[in-house]
Amino acid sequence: MEINQKSALDSETEYTELMIPSYANFGGKIHGGILLSLMDKVAFICASKHSGQYCVTVAVEGVEFKQAVEVGELVTIKASVIFVGKTTMIVGMRVESFKPTEGIIRHTNSCYFTMAAKDSEGNLAVVPGLILKTDEQLRRYCKGKIIRKLSLEKRELLKSAVKDQLIQDLRQECQEVDKCFIA
Repeated sequence: MEINQKSALDSETEYTELMIPSYANFGGKIHGGILLSLMDKVAFICASKHSGQYCVTVAVEGVEFKQAVEVGELVTIKASVIFVGKTTMIVGMRVESFKPTEGIIRHTNSCYFTMAAKDSEGNLAVVPGLILKTDEQLRRYCKGKIIRKLSLEKRELLKSAVKDQLIQDLRQECQEVDKCFIA
C-alpha cells in the first residue's frame, strides 16, 4: 500500500495585496473582515495545494489583530499546512504589512485556519500525510496538534456545558458574576 505524503514546503504560499481605500473601515484603517477574507483565500490555496482537492473552511483559531493596517500598505500573508488529520489540515499564517514609503515591515497578526478536503461528490476526502524536514516544521506541527485538541475540547464544552446547566443557575451567574442584566 502506497502512503500518500507531501512535504510541508509543498503547501507554502505567499500572497501580497495592496490595501486600497475601499477596504477601509470608518476609522480609516483596513477593515478586519477584509483581512479575514484574504486569509481565507490563502488558507484555501495552501490546503488545496496539499490535498489536491477542493477545500472548505471548518474553523478559524487565534485571530488577534496586533496592529492596524493602513491604506496604501502592502499586506503579505505567508502560510503553509502545519498539521494534518484524516480529512482536515491546519494552515498557519503570518500577516505582515509593508509601508513602501518608509520600508517598514510590521507583523500585524497570525492565525490558524482548519480546512477540510472535499472530493468531487462533496464528501470529505482523505488528505496526504505531512513530511516534516526541519525542527521549525516539527514545532509548528506540535502547535497544530495542540490547536486541534483545544478546538475539539472547546466544541465539546460549548455543546454540553450550557445544556447541562439549569436556567436558574445561568440567570444567577449572569446577574451576580457577569455584566449582563435580565429584563
